[in-house]
Amino acid sequence: MTPDEPPLVVVGDALLDIDLRGGSRPGPDGRAPVLDDPSAWHRPGGAALAAWLAARDGHPVVLVTAAAEDTAGRRLAALLRDSVTLVRLPLRGTTPVKSRVQADGRTVLRVDSGAGTADPDAPHERAAAAIAAAGAVLVADYGRGVAALPGVRAALAAAAEHTPVVWDPHPRGPDPVPGAWVVTPNAGEAGVAEDDPDRARRRAAALARRWKARSAAVTLGARGAVWAPAAGAGGRHFPAPEDLGAEDACGAGDRFAACVAGALRRGAAVPDAVAEGVQAASRFVAHGAAGSAAALGPMAGALPLGLGESAEELVERVRRSGGRVVAAGGCFDVLHAGHVSLLRRARSLGDCLVVCVNGDATVRARKGPDRPLNAVQDRVRVLSALDCVDAVTVFDEPTPAEVIDRLRPDVWVKGGDYAAGDLPEAGVVAGYGGEITILPLLPGHSTTGLVAAMRSTRG
Repeated sequence: MTPDEPPLVVVGDALLDIDLRGGSRPGPDGRAPVLDDPSAWHRPGGAALAAWLAARDGHPVVLVTAAAEDTAGRRLAALLRDSVTLVRLPLRGTTPVKSRVQADGRTVLRVDSGAGTADPDAPHERAAAAIAAAGAVLVADYGRGVAALPGVRAALAAAAEHTPVVWDPHPRGPDPVPGAWVVTPNAGEAGVAEDDPDRARRRAAALARRWKARSAAVTLGARGAVWAPAAGAGGRHFPAPEDLGAEDACGAGDRFAACVAGALRRGAAVPDAVAEGVQAASRFVAHGAAGSAAALGPMAGALPLGLGESAEELVERVRRSGGRVVAAGGCFDVLHAGHVSLLRRARSLGDCLVVCVNGDATVRARKGPDRPLNAVQDRVRVLSALDCVDAVTVFDEPTPAEVIDRLRPDVWVKGGDYAAGDLPEAGVVAGYGGEITILPLLPGHSTTGLVAAMRSTRG
């Protein structure tokens, strides 16, 4: 992040969400099902989810939140470490955790713990400075006090005079600051039915006037969203692009608000940003909603490929919903900052990223008999832990042509100084109408140089 690239600043209450997933069978007493061999999947929740999603969109993101130094707080910070800059405020109590018990893909129970709230006496100077430097601000209020801190509110009100401020409210939270560019309650919070867009649009205008905001957008679940300005007539209904029916919509509001704020940061008009948010939230729900943001926790024995599905299953699901598939390939023997930079940029080119990894035999053939340093199982586990990687697959052929032909990604990414036409797989990509993107490597970072330096030091 550079001074001429002001970040998207997310202000609000961060939670840790945990999905306890497993297969179920009838219990011996016939009353409660038994969850067999569950695995714990962790994901950022609340304002942390909104920040994480905005970072996945390619924005530099700063999260202003109250955080505790407990086990859940450290786990949450670890999930955000590589994508979000944290400005921590003190939290009174323990990190809020929402645990969902899921049997055969269906949530059967939610357990909430941690009653931590923002310390009202906390110094606010760092938070205010972050807000003042923002290119856009998203307030993701989950009713735990960050949005109510007087110093934070003063900074938000000042920012709203010249910087886009999106406010996602909570029933237990404070009113938005005057001047907010768009407030985004859901239908229940706005007091309207999801199946009545005309009434919702009128209600959006009334809420904007009540809150002294410039406009409001009421989200209507599977029916999309409506938007209306506070002043004058007008407003629009933005239908969802597809009927999502009973799909799990957990986190859809965060996805919507994060996309709206990100679009405003890029200079979009508010109605255009709302339309973009509806599209993004619909894709998010179709792709698994907040569950797709989960990382396997310590209860499981090994990391799976991607988020519990094969590369082929992921590609089929994304393509079925109209998404754009990106794939990248390489050895990834010793993962370093250059690799992470490449993969993050690759992920920003579409709706999912599949990493195609050379098997051990092909690495030896290319790099020599003393490589790889890390066996393919370990390389897969490390890559799967990256938030920008959705799935990993291994190929043992001399080139990735066969795996590319099987997956047929819309975009094939390579890092380095290649010419696209010189790649051995170029003909396969061209044959099905895909495109090749060459991304420059991060200067000064290479596995070969790193291995040579390690051996030199050891010698």
